[in-house]
Amino acid sequence: MATQATSSREAPAGAPALAASGRRVFEVEARGLQAVAARLDGAFSRACERILATQGRVVCTGMGKSGHVARKISATLASTGTPAFYMHPGEAGHGDLGMVTDADIVLAVSYSGESDEILMLLPVLKRQGNALLAMTGRPQSTLARAADTHLDISVPEEACPLHLAPTASTTAAMAMGDALAVALLEARGFTADDFARSHPAGALGRRLLLHIADVMHTGEDVPRVSGDASLGEALLEMSRKRLGVTAVVDAQGALLGLYTDGDLRRTLGDRRVDVHATPIRDVMTRDPVTIGSDALAVEAARLMETRKINALLVLDADRRVVGALNVHDLLRARVV
Repeated sequence: MATQATSSREAPAGAPALAASGRRVFEVEARGLQAVAARLDGAFSRACERILATQGRVVCTGMGKSGHVARKISATLASTGTPAFYMHPGEAGHGDLGMVTDADIVLAVSYSGESDEILMLLPVLKRQGNALLAMTGRPQSTLARAADTHLDISVPEEACPLHLAPTASTTAAMAMGDALAVALLEARGFTADDFARSHPAGALGRRLLLHIADVMHTGEDVPRVSGDASLGEALLEMSRKRLGVTAVVDAQGALLGLYTDGDLRRTLGDRRVDVHATPIRDVMTRDPVTIGSDALAVEAARLMETRKINALLVLDADRRVVGALNVHDLLRARVV
């Protein structure tokens, strides 16, 4: 019986060889990024200035792998304060060019600079008066020469051993897009609050936008007793409101102290304490940790973690108790 030969392509590679291959990709792509970074010059600054000056949006376009890069660049720009969207160059020639106004600026990504789908759009864009920014790996390409500003993203080599699959070149293009987005972000004075407003559904948005006032208990739901109340009355209030604490307040609602489940465990170990007769002011914590209602909910979470506590009283500017919350409220709001 003839023995069936196993091709080298199907031969299993050992774990060390696989890891070495992976490391080589990182090394090749890192060299590519260093080469592109070393060339950042006036063209990059002019590209940023053109985008900052535009009254419209940045229309990102690219074909194939470059199209995926352009789509990611448009998403990063849009989320960091620069209005942008992705336009497929093939669809653009069949009606989607109608999305582009004369106030927009076009960012075209093509490593060869010779993508037919993009070159076909140039006469229309030029006639409409759109500024054209190009990212290519060939400064003498048709697209590069047609651009108002050209960003050179050429890399010494691809990580693909066949020198065919875009690898280091797409990484370089992605990094150039990130560099543009960050430079524009800083130039605009874009803040964390601005970022949160464009990400309201995400965890980051919740952390940056949700305030104490959005999650705290208010009104009759806030456990509180007067300074003249007995320990027993305080325990009944804690039981009714189920937050594990009660505020102790004066006649104007200003904070005198706090009593917690932890205080209860310590109190019950003291035989001198009579639950029905001992005034709450004798066993309360007189200077508890508190927070203001204008603080972010994430600040409350951080404070609870740092101080090893499970609940907080919320005070106004006059130290009146206006709310209360515990760690379960933050969990329900998905802040922690």
